[in-house]
Amino acid sequence: MLVLFDCDGVLVDSEIIASRVDSERLATIGYDISVQEMSHRFAGLTWDRISKLIEADLGHSLPENFHAETNAELDKRLAKDLKIIPGVQEMLDKLDYPRCICSNSSPERLKLSLTKTKLYDRFRPYIFSAVAVRNNQPKPSPDVFLHGAEEFGVDPRDCVVVEDSTHGIHGARAAGMRVIGFTGGSHTWPGHADALTAAGAVTVINRMADLPAMIDALAAWNPVDE
Repeated sequence: MLVLFDCDGVLVDSEIIASRVDSERLATIGYDISVQEMSHRFAGLTWDRISKLIEADLGHSLPENFHAETNAELDKRLAKDLKIIPGVQEMLDKLDYPRCICSNSSPERLKLSLTKTKLYDRFRPYIFSAVAVRNNQPKPSPDVFLHGAEEFGVDPRDCVVVEDSTHGIHGARAAGMRVIGFTGGSHTWPGHADALTAAGAVTVINRMADLPAMIDALAAWNPVDE
């Protein structure tokens, strides 16, 4: 059994910070959206996809330097304020399966976030950015998950993905993998668990302490071929 973790909102509590930065920056150009709605609508998507959706709402393009300035502000906030999801270190201590990270974040952002939260050395070199592998297709493309499975030589049917977004779940399911939904991040919203279940999660947890036993149960249900 291989365990593939999303990063933002699963291992590090970054989605709420990103939603705050985006909400604040968008307000400066007349696009008013709450932090909660940012999380609900856009968690798990790349900025390229988010910007296209916002531009469709606005009816015009975002300012030329908007993304670069927003990205710089987010890096600054992450470096200052980012925290690990509670219980992740303890969960990793108990997890007896190979593991990797499959994220939509850039390699640079992943290194920043994982170094800040002291998780980088617990996963490297198996830290995969969807925009840097295969055809650089972000989730909901299954590519990053399939890449992770190939790196370990594991059949997708013997993989379990931990995801907090419907987009990530759709990608994992398209890869032929089972998914555990996670709602323990600060960006969670009413109905989050139901949305993850509807997207295809086999179960949803909100505490990292519950993950090792859940993965053991899934491994027993469909054990890895020897």
